[in-house]
Amino acid sequence: MKTGAILAVTVQGADQGDTTTIKETMIEAARQMETLAADPESKLRDDCLSEIVADKGYHSNDTLTGFRDLNMRSYISEPDRGRRNWKGKPDAQKAVYANRRRIRGERGTRLLRQRGLMLEQPFAHTLETGAMRRVHLRHRDNILKRVLIQYAALNLSLILRNNFGNGTPRGLQGQHVTALFTLLLLWSHYATLSFDRHRSRNDFVADPSRNTPVNSGSKYATSATGC
Repeated sequence: MKTGAILAVTVQGADQGDTTTIKETMIEAARQMETLAADPESKLRDDCLSEIVADKGYHSNDTLTGFRDLNMRSYISEPDRGRRNWKGKPDAQKAVYANRRRIRGERGTRLLRQRGLMLEQPFAHTLETGAMRRVHLRHRDNILKRVLIQYAALNLSLILRNNFGNGTPRGLQGQHVTALFTLLLLWSHYATLSFDRHRSRNDFVADPSRNTPVNSGSKYATSATGC
């Protein structure tokens, strides 16, 4: 299962809701994507900011109409609010219904499932394993620095896991044991090859049933066990 890397991090006040802070988060994400797009080795698509996937905490009339005005397709889970009154709100009704139609489709269902798999797992790993439920720091800038370091370590662990198979320094401790064991296997295999340097290579006939080559010119050919 793939895990998504964290692209942008913002710290918001506890008295602000997700529907009001999503704009600042999107601006920071767009800034980071522009930085990535400037990299010649980047594989970002030209329309990388054309869609947004979020959970039900970000669902609101203003949020959906705002994304529609930005020509962004939203896939935001809709909470159960019961029957709603759309009198005097035609724009909001169109935006909400369009979002509802997308999340109920095959593509929307797949994107929402991927969001849960690729984002909720690193969030849980950072908050629970990384003990980020409580940050004992003062001032917003200090808290933001602490959060940035935490998520930078998370992204680094994903890079290590992708390149080396282990995402933590503790997991890399066993790598030298594996390398040493492989070296010993190669050395033991090489030690079983009892070649004579003074003989030509054509004097040896490969026999799959034996671990050592047999000299075809020898009168008494010996087996691998010496019998």
